[in-house]
Amino acid sequence: MTLPFEPTTLTDAQYQAATSAVLAQIEATIDRWLQDDVVDIDTHRTGGLLELDFGRGGKIVINTQPPLHELWLAARAGGYHYKHHEGRWRDTRDGRDFFDELSQRASEQAGRALRFEPPGT
Repeated sequence: MTLPFEPTTLTDAQYQAATSAVLAQIEATIDRWLQDDVVDIDTHRTGGLLELDFGRGGKIVINTQPPLHELWLAARAGGYHYKHHEGRWRDTRDGRDFFDELSQRASEQAGRALRFEPPGT
């Protein structure tokens, strides 16, 4: 498969740090929304797997894939694989940004506009 970009080469430690930051950022965003009564999303994290439960809206699962140095997202709309590229996670099919896709899928499943931002923004 030909990627629409050249992935950034990461060491295992860099990959672990980058994916841990992504999962922590998602959890922190949802915690803020819960405190501000924006939306009700339950989270459950086990290692490199983070489940977002939207109740009747279904689930989104974000999963790290250390052997491949990928980040995966599964939602009602389908499954997506991401590789690191110049500080961002990009879809291996079309180069779309992980946080843009997550925001779109979460908004669909929550029934309201939600926006996730990458770590450091």
